[in-house]
Formats: sequence, structure tokens, C-alpha cells
Amino acid sequence: MKDDQKSMPSYGLGRQMQVYMQGLQGQLPSLPVAPEALEQQAIAHLSQKASGYLAGMEDTMQANLRAFQHWSILPRMLRDVSQRQLSTTILGMQLPVPLLLAPIGVQSIIHLEAEIAVARAAHATGVPMILSTASSRSIEAVAQELGNTPRWFQLYWSKNPDLNASFVRRAEQAGYSAIVVTLDTRLLSWREQDIQNAYLPFLLGEGLANYFSDPVFRQALAQPPEENPGMAIRYFIDIFLNPSLTWDQLSFLRQHTSLPIFLKGILHPDDARLAIDAGMDGIIVSNHGGRQVGGSRAALDALPAVVEAANGQLPILFDSGIRRGSDVLKAIALGAKAVLLGRPYIWGLALGGEAGVQQVLQNLLADLDLTLAVSGFSSISQLDASLLVNERLAQ
Repeated sequence: MKDDQKSMPSYGLGRQMQVYMQGLQGQLPSLPVAPEALEQQAIAHLSQKASGYLAGMEDTMQANLRAFQHWSILPRMLRDVSQRQLSTTILGMQLPVPLLLAPIGVQSIIHLEAEIAVARAAHATGVPMILSTASSRSIEAVAQELGNTPRWFQLYWSKNPDLNASFVRRAEQAGYSAIVVTLDTRLLSWREQDIQNAYLPFLLGEGLANYFSDPVFRQALAQPPEENPGMAIRYFIDIFLNPSLTWDQLSFLRQHTSLPIFLKGILHPDDARLAIDAGMDGIIVSNHGGRQVGGSRAALDALPAVVEAANGQLPILFDSGIRRGSDVLKAIALGAKAVLLGRPYIWGLALGGEAGVQQVLQNLLADLDLTLAVSGFSSISQLDASLLVNERLAQ
């Protein structure tokens, strides 16, 4: 047992000493450590169109962040926290950390190396990655960079069922171990910044690598995308969104993959029950980082009711608003098995490419590791609601 413990990485102390030793040489971190400063610097670096596309509904985004402030950590003392265990197991899949990179599309508008840079950083840090259907690099190219790092594939359910089946088949063949179906983007919402900038990157061919490389998509075209990109883009626009998708259609996906299927975008407990009835394998509580519904309930506020409705019948993950290690602990204490990290790693990508993403992940893992320890816990598995105080009820 002691040998196993010694082999576990010390994310916190290792990262701390790396930074402090570099400080002795007069070297400061190349990126801001605080997420708020990181965001400000990234936005200043990006074009107005790119930063606007990355943003969302201001009220919902702020609600996501405020929700974490409603819960306070109540630390415990004099417990042995000399060794920490951050790994978690979801449906038999062991993840080295309770953190996955959220599926974010069109990363080529953020950095030239796009998902390739992110995949390399994920591989270097061991953080699992969820690849977006709307990625700027193909399913196969990203898988190659990830190596043995756990990876899932996120599906936007298009109007072409054969294309949906093809995407899932390609992901399975490329070693992705789960499918994440995003439910809350059957239409693009009224995103004020994108409207103001008159900007939709898909119309420029950005984020379409998986479509343009797919045999089913290509067969539907009179000319290949390389010869007539305009025609390919128009076909993509025709099929991308599917507002007619209903619960009954989920059985189609089950027929075309043996991989576990997670539904992303669940906020209502009744939808959690419907997911169970539909035979789904997992739920990701999410409001798309505030990008879809203005005035939406904060994802963290919705988490406890979804966990209660699921009643342990399938794993619950959490997305939307994760910024610090304490956020991760709070979401897990409220019932999530793991969390998804979104915008922060994209800010790192914008400012430093692969190295920027890696630095953001190293900092978050160090923060998580140390916050777990100073809260009095040695394992993620020990966390439950007793860790937290609901400040709204305590007042």
C-alpha cells in the first residue's frame, strides 16, 4: 500500500515547488494564475469576434459563478492528508483525476494548433478530453495526439442519421470510450455578441473538420469540400441543427454503439428520470456554460435535484462555471462523480498554445490537490455534502 501511495503524483507540492524554484531564478509564471486575470488577458489577446463567440449570456454566466459562492467548505482538522487520491471511476472507466476537458468547438479561431495543442497538453497532464463534433481537427488526428489518455466524443445530433452513426463509429474505432450527446443546442440561441459582430465561424469553414472528412457527409455532396467548400458549408448549415430531436430517437444511437452514452445539458430532475427511462448511461448537468439560455438556472443550483432524481442509477457529472479547485470539490460533494473544465483551458490556449493549456491544467490540479488536503480529506471518494454549508440556509 505504501508503495502505491508513493507512486501517486503530488500535484500540489510538485507544482508549488516548480513555481517557487523558478522564482529563485527570477522567473514568474508566464500566464496569470487567477482565473479572472487569465480571462481578462485572453479576451484582450483575442479578436472581438473570437472572444464574443467564446462568451455567452452574461446573466447565466454570472449565475454559474455566483452559485459556487452559496456553498462554503467546512474544513476538518488533524487528519492524515500526507497522501491524496484524486482518481475516480465512472462506469468502470478509471480516470486519473475527476476532471475532463469540456467539448469546445471551433478552437482554430482561438489558436492555429487548435485541438491538437489541447490534446498534447491533456496527454502531458493526464487529463481526459472530450472532443467536440465541431472541432477544427478530426476525430482521428486528435486521438493520435492523445495517445493513451482517456477520451470521449461529444455528438451534435444532426438531421442526417447516417452521419450521426458514422461519427459514433469513427469515434469508437479511434479509441474514444464514451459518447456525450449535447441536448441543449438543437438551435443556436440569440447570442448578442455574435449577432452584434455578425459572426458565425461555421460560415467560414471553421470547426468543420469532422464533417469534411466524413465519408457519409462527403457522399451527400456533388463535389468534395476541397473543390467546392461553399457547397459543403451550405449542406452543413442545412443539417447541423435538429430541433425535432426527441427522447424517442435516442434509441437510434444505442443501436449504433456499444459505448456508454452520456446526456449533456440536463438541468431538470424530470429530464434525469427520462434519461434513465431511455436507457442512457450517464448525465452531465450543464447549461452550456451560459451560452444557450439567457436567465437559465445556474448549473450548480440544479445539481442536487438531478442527483436526487437519478437516485444512484447512473453517474452524474457536472459542467458550467468550474474555475478553481474549490469549485471541483463543491460539485463532487454535491453528488457529481467528475467535472468538466471549459473556458479556462481555452484562455490558456489563446495565450500560450499547448504550453498555455498545460499550465492552466497544472495549476488547477495543484489547487484541487491542496484544497482537498487543507479541507481535511485524502481522497475524492470521501467527499459528500457534510463538507459544505449552504450559506443561504445558514443566514
